[in-house]
Order: sequence, then structure tokens, then C-alpha cells
Amino acid sequence: MNNQSINPTRLLGRLAELGAIGRDPGGRLTRLAASDTEKAGRDRFAYWIEAAGLDIAIDRIGNVFGIWNPEGVADAAPLMLGSHIDTVIDAGIYDGCYGVLAGLEVIEALKEAGFSPSRPITVAAFTNEEGVRYAPDMMGSLVYSGGLDVDAALATVGTDGTVLGDELRRIGYAGNHEPGFLRPHAYIELHIEQGPVLEREGIALGAVENLQGISWQRVTIEGDANHAGTTPISMRRDAGHAAARVITFLRDRARASNTPTVATVGCMEFQPNAINVIPSRATFTVDLRDPDETRLKDEEAALAAFLETIAKEEDVAISVERLARFEPVQFDAGIVGAIETAARARDLTCRRMTSGAGHDAQMIARIAPSAMIFVPSKDGISHNPKEFTADGDLVDGANILLDVVRKLAGEG
Repeated sequence: MNNQSINPTRLLGRLAELGAIGRDPGGRLTRLAASDTEKAGRDRFAYWIEAAGLDIAIDRIGNVFGIWNPEGVADAAPLMLGSHIDTVIDAGIYDGCYGVLAGLEVIEALKEAGFSPSRPITVAAFTNEEGVRYAPDMMGSLVYSGGLDVDAALATVGTDGTVLGDELRRIGYAGNHEPGFLRPHAYIELHIEQGPVLEREGIALGAVENLQGISWQRVTIEGDANHAGTTPISMRRDAGHAAARVITFLRDRARASNTPTVATVGCMEFQPNAINVIPSRATFTVDLRDPDETRLKDEEAALAAFLETIAKEEDVAISVERLARFEPVQFDAGIVGAIETAARARDLTCRRMTSGAGHDAQMIARIAPSAMIFVPSKDGISHNPKEFTADGDLVDGANILLDVVRKLAGEG
């Protein structure tokens, strides 16, 4: 068994340092893609890349790469590690950032140990994974893998009216490399689970073998505004009530199923949005997820059929806009097995898992064998300042990443 370890003090210290960048006066952490606060985080990551003696490269969509390219292996496809450093609003410090900084730490630890890889090793911080300011989410890795045209992505208008390409230029992270300029030999992403399974079962690590498919839609229901006091219930074209029926349908269907299907309505808006006026319009989002493509299509079809029923029964007009659609991803069996082997070698418990959240790994899996490693999240909380993973679990996960990298980039 290899007894090498990452440097825990360096990894945990950097996590804390990056976690302090982007705090508002009230202490809330927010680093939205291509914002001033994310620029500060990118600057710190770039500083650490250069301090580690790595080459730095930035592509046109703003993805940042730290590249260890030892002499004699430049022609080989690189092993890529990574995640993202942009956050949601009022975030925790681990989501995405842990994978990026652990990837950097693994490279530094291997360099310091005199490891001679058979191929370059690269750590990546992908642009706009969260999708809070610009849609869709996982944009940098989607563009990198060829799933979205780079010029179309750069022209994306954000929630604040800014244009992504303009903002990347403004903060100094509009690079010259074409996305995909490094085609990975393989990709590994270390991440907090963002769910309760590992903690609940007392298991140290997750070897992520697949990732749920995601269907995002925006539904608009048109009715008639009218007086809340004088209009009989039987004569209403109430867009708000119709929307409520859709939400209840989705919840009841998911709860009655013996599958892992989940459905969420996360955004909703009524017009005219007055307490004494029947809503004339309801606009809401639907997030459907399932690790099986056939089941996901079945859920989409069931929703479409129910919307037709609601339109007739409530005498409303309904339109649907597709926001995003990603098929389920099956990760590389060889890498998943390597994660399990590394866990056994370090006497750490491990189980195979499905990722319920979207990650950059699902995009890079389009162009290279990929897999993920999960570590426990306390109470399953994420996208929240209460997000927490114990230091020991963070170190264990990084050491497993180290071991898997040693195997996949075996010494030359």
C-alpha cells in the first residue's frame, strides 16, 4: 500500500481562505460567475497555480487550468481533475471549491514526492457551474465538451442584464484557448455529497457510478384577472389555482412512485400579484430528475398530459418552454472500481452511489472516461452557509483522489 498523503494543513487552509473571498458586510458568501467577487477567487486560484510551478491556461469561456506538464510526457493526453469556484447566493465554502483545491493539492503532493507521471495532470476550475447569474448551469464544462457553442455562451445575458463575454473580458478572464484544447485521458471530480446518504449510513466515501438526468421547464398558465370578492369560484379562470394543481400532481406522483424520481417547483410568479385579484398569469419552473432516461421521459410525458387536462378543466391556456435537458450519465466503470480499490487500501468504507445533483463531470463524460468521489455532508445540507464536511473526511477524500491519480497517471 502507498502511504503518501496530501498536505492537510495546506488544503484546509486554502479552503478557508477561498471561503473568505466574496463575503458581504453581513458575512454572506456569494461569488457569482464572472462577478468582481469571483474574479477575486479566480485571482487567488491563479496565484496558487503559479506558486505550485504549474502552467496556467484560460480558454475563451473563462475556464482556468493549472497544468503539470513534466518533460517527456507532453504528447500524452492529460489526466484532468477539477470542479468550480463560483457559488450560489449565500453559499457554503465546500461546493465545487473542494474539488478544485483538492485537485491542486494532489498535483503539488505528487510533485513534492518526486512522482513521475506518464502523462500531464491538469486541475480545472470551470466557469458558471452554478448557473445563478447566467443560464444554463454547468456552462463552462458544457462548452468545453462541445455541447454548447462558445460564441452563443459568451452572448448569454445574465439576470442582471450583463453579457457573459463582456464580463469575462472586464475581469480579465477571457482567454485565448479554444474550449476543448486539452482533451482529457480521463476526468475525476471530488465533491461533497450534498445529500444525507453517506452520513446516515456511516460510510466514508461514495464511488459515484452514475448521475441523474435533468429536465428543466418553464410553464406559463394564462387565465383572467378578476375581483377576488365578486367572482364566483365556478366562473373563475384562475391561473394560480391551476398552478397549484400542477405542483400537487408532481408531488403526489413522485411520492407514490417506488423509483428515485424527484420533482421540484422552485420558482413561481403570479400576475398581477395582488391580494384581492385572481391571478391572470402563473409562471413557474419544473425540475424533474431520474437516473433512468426512460423513466425521465415518462415523467415528462405525464406532466405534459396533466397540463392538457388542467387546461381543459380550468379553462386556461398553457405554454411550456424547455430550459435545459441532460440525459443521465453512466460513469466509467474502471475509474469507479479504482476508487473502491483505493478506499479498501486505506481501510475506508465506500459505497457506489448516484449523484442527484448536476456536476461538471457529467459534461466532461461526453469526451472522456469520468467519475466522481463523494465525501459526507453533515445533515445533507448544501447551497447554504450551514454546508459542512468534517476536516477528516475532506482529507480522506483528497487522499483517495491522490491514490486514484497515481494509478491513472502511473509513473513513467
